[in-house]
Amino acid sequence: MASNKRLFTSESVTEGHPDKICDQISDTVLDTILAEDPDGACCCECFCTTGVVVVGGEITTKTYVDIPKIVRDTLKEIGYTDPEYGIGYKACGVINVIDEQSLDIAQGEKLEEGKHQAQGAGDQGMMFGYATNETTELMPLPITLAHKLTKKLAEVRKNGTLAYLRPDGKSQVTVEYDGDKPVRVDAVVIAAQHDDDVTLEKLREDIKKEVIAPVCGDFLDNDTKYFINETGRFVVGGPHGDTGLTGRKIIVDTYGGVGAHGGGAFSGKVPNKQDRSGAYMARYICKNIVAAGMADKVELQLSYAIGYPEPVSVLINTFNTGKKPDDEIVEIVKKEFDLTPQGIIKDLDLKRPIYKQTAAYGHFGRDDLDLPWEKTNRVDDLKKYF
Repeated sequence: MASNKRLFTSESVTEGHPDKICDQISDTVLDTILAEDPDGACCCECFCTTGVVVVGGEITTKTYVDIPKIVRDTLKEIGYTDPEYGIGYKACGVINVIDEQSLDIAQGEKLEEGKHQAQGAGDQGMMFGYATNETTELMPLPITLAHKLTKKLAEVRKNGTLAYLRPDGKSQVTVEYDGDKPVRVDAVVIAAQHDDDVTLEKLREDIKKEVIAPVCGDFLDNDTKYFINETGRFVVGGPHGDTGLTGRKIIVDTYGGVGAHGGGAFSGKVPNKQDRSGAYMARYICKNIVAAGMADKVELQLSYAIGYPEPVSVLINTFNTGKKPDDEIVEIVKKEFDLTPQGIIKDLDLKRPIYKQTAAYGHFGRDDLDLPWEKTNRVDDLKKYF
């Protein structure tokens, strides 16, 4: 009999990783706008390197956004408080190159008497959602554990348990599956930035005890492999060790490589950009389908044309676990959910400053946050079909 054993790996990064610094700055700019101007237009990008943060993009808003303060407050909150780290919140350079949104794009997004009588999509593209019943969060286990590891790295750094840690860090988790069931963790990879005066032996012992064991728990066994700071030294990190860019961790932000990805990033974009709101709605639908027992796992693709309100296509794949054929589930989804940009924004109440909290440790499966696309409040509406 053929073996059903397989290995799958996902990674995550800490809030102090240079790319995540940029995501958090971009989403803080967005939240600042939405708090005072819910109809403001924002697509904010960020770049950081040694001692410098560049903030750009297209913004049209009635409110004032203090870009340098947002950058410095974000760096301080993350933990970049010492100039020795290569970037410090007090003295870093902040370059603001923000411009207004293109009028050509804006006219396709407006809700007014016109060609379609409805708000058009803010961009073309395809978005994917996914859910699986292999975890309580209805997420794949590898990305769930990877995020919890990086969150734990930040927690033990900030609360002083491992005070020698610095803000940058990464995790990677390889899970062994028996068919579709996760059974054990085969390997854990941790890269943790640290002060110069801690020994590698102590760091490895502390990381296993204070970070890996509390998170991975019963999935660890005597055959689990550990790779902790394999280069032997990780003192230079953050923007000093590597440049950062908004939107460069799209797989970390979503499902850890499980399923497909449309390629669009989230951070810094207002919800009428389908890259963001379409992906949130797709996750919302998938999570409710799995929570309702309609499938053990499901992937949903939505696609849009800029300026046009209805999705161009809707595709469901239940991987042969659905209680109904996939094409029938598509029709149920189209009947039960408003998939227009206006409908998504309204149903998920997206014109609120809720995005900075998603900019690190994943946008999905966040049982520590009250996110509208993570609610399972449509289960009863779906159960009536079977």
